[in-house]
Amino acid sequence: MSNGRNILFKVRTPLGFTVRVTREYWAIITTVKHPVMAGCEVEVQAVLESPEEIRRSKSDGTVYLFYRSRRTRRWVCAVSKQEGQSGFLITAYVTDAIKEGERIWPK
Repeated sequence: MSNGRNILFKVRTPLGFTVRVTREYWAIITTVKHPVMAGCEVEVQAVLESPEEIRRSKSDGTVYLFYRSRRTRRWVCAVSKQEGQSGFLITAYVTDAIKEGERIWPK
């Protein structure tokens, strides 16, 4: 379990749960998974706090994809897993398409 000093950011989503990410995990996202996201911590926080759309994953009902446009036909997607009233960031990336899945916000 990580301590509070290791938390890079923690934000509340429109769905009512809080998403956290540690410094170590953000480093994995930005060096291994999606290096293009390096330096985009504030943008990812904004996507989670004020998305334009949220979809539920087709393969896991506790995973949500938060989308916010970056420019024409490009979105930042922040993927998080909910565990009760909290959750954690799985990954974040830039995409040119919103994935299939149930649109749950806004209704």
